Amino acid sequence: MFSIGELAARTGLKVQTIRWYEGQGLIEEPARTEGGQRRYDEEGLRRLAFIKHARDLGLPLDSVRALIALQGREGAPCDGAHRIAAEHLEALRERIARLQRLEAELARIAAIDDAGEAGNCRVLDAFADHGACRAPH
Repeated sequence: MFSIGELAARTGLKVQTIRWYEGQGLIEEPARTEGGQRRYDEEGLRRLAFIKHARDLGLPLDSVRALIALQGREGAPCDGAHRIAAEHLEALRERIARLQRLEAELARIAAIDDAGEAGNCRVLDAFADHGACRAPH
């Protein structure tokens, strides 16, 4: 059995985050000592490690919740888990593409050869005029 502090140290989560996940129903409410301290078992540790890793991979809580629900269905196909992973991968790829477009535009702006004063600064003009961007971002 683990105290909430031990669980936090083992998972890398903050105590407040563990309590919040508990309040959200993502982990079961643990047993308590006579003094009222939470005591988590190995299953609680595994569940929190699962949640943390899924969140580190960028999954939103709704997807984490759906994956947890799938975990508890013995004999069920894992199509839902594959779908969630594929959807998240597609969203991530779209985000990366957008960030690459932002990077290219900022690199172009930063490379503007401009020795003028702030009143005639082409870099400031570039930030002020979204229409002057070379590509949508």
